[in-house]
Amino acid sequence: MKFASWNVNGLRAAMRKGFFETFAQLDADIFAVQETKMKEEQKDFSFPGYHEFWNSALKPGYSGTLILARRKPLAVMRGFAGEEDDEGRVITLEYDDFFFVNTYSPNSGEGLKRLPFRMDFETRFHRHLQELDAKKPVILTGDLNVAHEEIDLKNPQNNRKNAGFTDEERERFTELLGKGFTDTFRALHPTKGQYTWWTYRFNARKRNAGWRIDYFVVSERLMEKVVESRIHDDIHGSDHCPVTLEIEL
Repeated sequence: MKFASWNVNGLRAAMRKGFFETFAQLDADIFAVQETKMKEEQKDFSFPGYHEFWNSALKPGYSGTLILARRKPLAVMRGFAGEEDDEGRVITLEYDDFFFVNTYSPNSGEGLKRLPFRMDFETRFHRHLQELDAKKPVILTGDLNVAHEEIDLKNPQNNRKNAGFTDEERERFTELLGKGFTDTFRALHPTKGQYTWWTYRFNARKRNAGWRIDYFVVSERLMEKVVESRIHDDIHGSDHCPVTLEIEL
């Protein structure tokens, strides 16, 4: 199976920048989208051959996730069990042999004003993943808003206290991996410095001054089935690029 994920920074804007062409090019069985910035009822487009699962934020034009799947899942969960997901950050699909989770993790923000909210989200999110993993293997994707290691961003020394590279955020990602999960790209490409996000400022993309904050993470027991984990940094249309996972399921 092939999975794709892309933070489009506004789905309607991405439509004008070649989203459908990229969608067709990647030809994924399941395609996860983050930062849709819209509600399902606002759309004037469709994805023939795919089931659509939306989780939009209550706040207009903010956040939001979407999964497009060729095969209908057994069940769908938005957010965490028994909790509201007002910012539309998590969707979980259940299939016979695995769970597929799409997430847009909160950004800690300028001055780390949302870091406490982010840490609370991480606690609940890790619990959610562990509960799923106890039942069947998990494939997690999305914009996790953290560069885990120094190799995952161009300028680590200048960003140690900035959102996405704080000790707290990095430690939480380390904790997740310690709970039985694997970062597929880093496992397959341990020394490769490749990025998935570039600020629109300072000609960052042209200079490749980026961050790797978009991931495919899987339950450790699935890693032996992973064929490839790729970063498609040649694809434009957002400040993020798509990532894909190919796995024998």
